[in-house]
Amino acid sequence: MLFNTVATLAIRCPECGALEFHNLSRFALSGRGNIRVKCSCGSFSLGLVRKKPHSYWLQIPCVLCETKHLREISGASLWSGKTVYLTCPESGLELGFIGRAEEVKKLAQTLDSGLETLIEDMLSDEDFNNPDVMHEVMQRLQDIADNGGLFCRCGNDRIEVDVFLDRLELHCPECDSVNIIYAETEEDLKIIQEVDTIELAQNGFKCLDSFSSSTTKTSKKTRRKRNRQSKT
Repeated sequence: MLFNTVATLAIRCPECGALEFHNLSRFALSGRGNIRVKCSCGSFSLGLVRKKPHSYWLQIPCVLCETKHLREISGASLWSGKTVYLTCPESGLELGFIGRAEEVKKLAQTLDSGLETLIEDMLSDEDFNNPDVMHEVMQRLQDIADNGGLFCRCGNDRIEVDVFLDRLELHCPECDSVNIIYAETEEDLKIIQEVDTIELAQNGFKCLDSFSSSTTKTSKKTRRKRNRQSKT
């Protein structure tokens, strides 16, 4: 009888967004009792702890909930070669897969589409000032990031994104710089479509619309003033 001693993990890093594949060794677990998988950026990707001889705990960081989900799994399931689906219990979003390398690599291609579908479902609630523009701006920002065009002048390329009703706020956790991308009008969409890189100013603050015309800048200032007044 042939026993599987290695399972392949496919998971997207919740910090930098990179999709990576890792080998989980049964022998490594028998020696240490636990495995901590890290992304190439250094962030925690998965924890695997032997609970008892035939049972394990999986600690799965969630890109959506910004927390770690805990799941118990039997050794028979983990090493059987059958695919284990790692999902967010709150949204049902697929976060990764464990199983045979060929099958896992094939399934990994669906991780992005699952997240995009969830974003579309969230946007359909029309919580944003202009859901269609917000969706297009978010997609364009993702394309820029995937091509290495999103970074901070301090050298950090792990940029955090906060979503508001009318804008995205990009934040560098290393130097606290902030860049605002408005996502409310067709003009906002056109601005981000015309750039291939977005560089945050080290220890600074700026808006993406600084690349646009002076008329656009004036309208943005008026909008920011109106937004501040609406919050008071």
